[in-house]
Amino acid sequence: MKEARPLRQRADYTHKLNAASGRHGWVRLTPSYSLKIVDEILSGHPPDRRVLDPFCGSGTTALVAVRRGHDATTIDINPFLAWLARVKTASYAATVLDEARRAGRQAARAARLGESPEGADPPMRSIERWWADEARFFLRHLRSAIHGAPVGSARTTDLLNVAFCRTLIGLSRASFGHQSMSLSDKGGAPPGLPAMERAFLRDLDAIIRSSGEDLPGSARVICGDSRDMGPCASPGFDVVVTSPPYANRMSYIREMRPYMYWLDYLTNGRDAGELDWDAIGGTWGIAASRLSQWSPAGRVWLPRDLMRSIDSVRGADGKSGAILAAHIERYFGDISKHLASLRRALRRNASVHYIIGNSSFYGTLVQSEQAYASIMRRHGFEGVSVRPIRKRNSKKELVEFEVSAGWKRS
Repeated sequence: MKEARPLRQRADYTHKLNAASGRHGWVRLTPSYSLKIVDEILSGHPPDRRVLDPFCGSGTTALVAVRRGHDATTIDINPFLAWLARVKTASYAATVLDEARRAGRQAARAARLGESPEGADPPMRSIERWWADEARFFLRHLRSAIHGAPVGSARTTDLLNVAFCRTLIGLSRASFGHQSMSLSDKGGAPPGLPAMERAFLRDLDAIIRSSGEDLPGSARVICGDSRDMGPCASPGFDVVVTSPPYANRMSYIREMRPYMYWLDYLTNGRDAGELDWDAIGGTWGIAASRLSQWSPAGRVWLPRDLMRSIDSVRGADGKSGAILAAHIERYFGDISKHLASLRRALRRNASVHYIIGNSSFYGTLVQSEQAYASIMRRHGFEGVSVRPIRKRNSKKELVEFEVSAGWKRS
């Protein structure tokens, strides 16, 4: 009997592959999962399937699906991510691309010369640590020039805003040396206004070149809550491919804050905290105080092994352990609500594929993959299986899994 191969870290199964893959790499988001995982799953399904991703993120599943000729629907509670997925999965006429190129050149020149209205910095905390004064000057003028550009198509403005997102993070002191975006104080002097103008035009050119791709499928993007699948239950789906947030209490919007503040999706820190709280499980900021007072509303069945892990975390480190235990319990309660609601959106013989990682808190390993499998069985899914995909780049016990199942009922 052959021994199982040891798991590898597989950079091609992470966001790193997406970065060099056209539309997938338009905006960097480290939590994004790899298009290769989605492509491999969908390769096992016939064409013309209805594909659902109830945790849209940056739109990876929907974009892979429409490239393969499927009809895709995807959902996210974050309006910025819903916008980004719509832009990434749209088709663009040559006239729109020409207009974007022309308007982009005009906006970049106006920003360099300070000819557009300057406006104000977005109300992002410690914004001066993120961008030097000259960079913020350019970004303020560029944002005003884009919003005031005399363009005839909203899709043109969308492409300019995606390029703006790439440029603003390129000019920032953001560091990607950890699991998620962090802020570095080691940023050097800004490159100067002419170099910033060229950077934006390079970013725009990259966006426009990949926008000309023909997409044979179609996508529908819904800004909504995956715990209630009612808005997309009809006409029913054949395949679900998704990667929900992990039960690790990472901020849901940490990496998105710069984009969301500059594009006016966020106007204050409280709104950011509320969005984190509304995410699956509740994550960061205001969630910490609320989780200390939180208790499940009504009885929610969770697997016995999971409840033992939750009790272990709760007793590990005083108040922090209690908050993390509440996060884990709320997270899996939310996943149970989602899976119960999902059943109404599935056709008979549909298959579901969840890419999920386990978690570790104070030495307690939370086996998320087994919890997902048990909750799926509880809700009537059949043929549930768990397959390890890759070792993650952090603690040695952390692994990413595919949890798959079938839905046989009508």
